[in-house]
Amino acid sequence: MDYQHSSQEKAEVARRFTILRTQVGSGVHGVSIDNQDDRDEMGVCVEPARYVVGLARFEQYEYRTQPFGHRSGPGDLDLIVYSLRKWMRLALQGNPTVLLPLFVPEPEVVSANEHGRYLRAHPELVLSRRAGSRFIGYLRSQRDQLLGLRGRKHTNRPELVELFGFDTKFAYHMVRLGVQGVELLSTGRVTLPMPDGWRTWLRELRRGEHSKEEALAAAADLEAELEALLTTSDLPPEPDHTAADTWLAEVYLSTWDGR
Repeated sequence: MDYQHSSQEKAEVARRFTILRTQVGSGVHGVSIDNQDDRDEMGVCVEPARYVVGLARFEQYEYRTQPFGHRSGPGDLDLIVYSLRKWMRLALQGNPTVLLPLFVPEPEVVSANEHGRYLRAHPELVLSRRAGSRFIGYLRSQRDQLLGLRGRKHTNRPELVELFGFDTKFAYHMVRLGVQGVELLSTGRVTLPMPDGWRTWLRELRRGEHSKEEALAAAADLEAELEALLTTSDLPPEPDHTAADTWLAEVYLSTWDGR
């Protein structure tokens, strides 16, 4: 059995050693409606040396206002803090969720030290066309869940289905991922909050003012754009793993030397 550390120890690591913490989720995308959403935050921390060279491992810490297994509601906080090593692995793969802290506007940055600020100033450290494939994968996952083809056969948001005939949150995320994936591969950035045109359209979608068929059509067009950008984007085909690894080691060693 692997050596484990307590949730209290994880919380202390996340509290003391976070280098970057920002808001993520619908609020930062600018598409919250009627104060219906909880607050999602993501952090990145440099865990102490014992969690890298010893038996214990720190991969991530999660905190929720609501107990695990219960849905969050308005005003609730959902926080996840990744170790920098895990965050870097996911970012180099182009994971859409972990890339968000690089692009949130300054007012949504809860905290950042010099290393966190460096990450935000240099997203090119992790970006490549691989992100396009990840955005496509996430888009397809949301579409499959919208259509009942993956995961639960019945949505965990039955109230949306009752109101609108389909889960508008799955639909919203499906289209949002397409919009942001196209922008990232086209410009190397993600605009947050989302640009006015799409932000308005997506808020309308969340309110049931666009049909499921409209959402599926929009997602299909965006997916086709993303597919084309996988070969035409100015981003490099693969991230520079050597540069990322060098920076990662420097951050860990300098942090440990200072503590």
